[in-house]
Amino acid sequence: MNATDRTPADLLRSALATDPARPLVTFYDDATGERVELSVATFANWVAKTANLLQGDLAAEPGDRLALLLPAHWQSAVWLLACSSVGVVADVQGDPAGADLVVSGPDTLEAARACRGERVALALRPLGGRFPQAPEGFADYAVEVPSQGDRFTPFAPVDPDAPALAVGGVELTAAQLLARAREDAAGLGLTAGSRLLTGRTYGTWEGLSAGLFAPLAAGGSVVLCRHLGQLGEDGLTKRVQSERVTNTAV
Repeated sequence: MNATDRTPADLLRSALATDPARPLVTFYDDATGERVELSVATFANWVAKTANLLQGDLAAEPGDRLALLLPAHWQSAVWLLACSSVGVVADVQGDPAGADLVVSGPDTLEAARACRGERVALALRPLGGRFPQAPEGFADYAVEVPSQGDRFTPFAPVDPDAPALAVGGVELTAAQLLARAREDAAGLGLTAGSRLLTGRTYGTWEGLSAGLFAPLAAGGSVVLCRHLGQLGEDGLTKRVQSERVTNTAV
């Protein structure tokens, strides 16, 4: 990573320039058996498409607040970096009624209806599949995102000193987020090439950091596990071995 990186989107651009083929996010859902692995290049492509959707079709602007009602999931990680790319504040599990737009999973649709702005729904199905029928009042992410551009350029430069993330009562600018992510990476023993397995949720800074920001800041990768408790001790040991995990934060 470059010392000049000041936002999470900067970190992703640096990772893309350094080694686009290496794994970045490997996602497991141990309730369904799903496994998805995204290289830096594939993840960055999803982020670019999502940022174009956010800035273009959804007309989001820097400083807008997006209530992100999603669990720990690879698509949640994509949205976090897309918000950083545009300059939108990602309010994780935030109040939709106070947000400019909302992104919801299938279990939080009713709460998400409190948002008066644009609403996007994710089915969170394997391989990014769409809803059988889009929820009324929502755009289906899986329908809208494929046609978006593969490259993203923000209409205005993102200010690293502007608010970027809110979670668990903590609000951070992009620069503060990076500083904390780098500190966490050092605390977790992460270096370039490290592979961190975590089962933490995305509802806290600690979960977001282990599940995305700290590995990204270190030049490593994350094995993000949802419903990890269903795996069992033997299964966890086998996963650590098969995924060549170097560090854990469960």
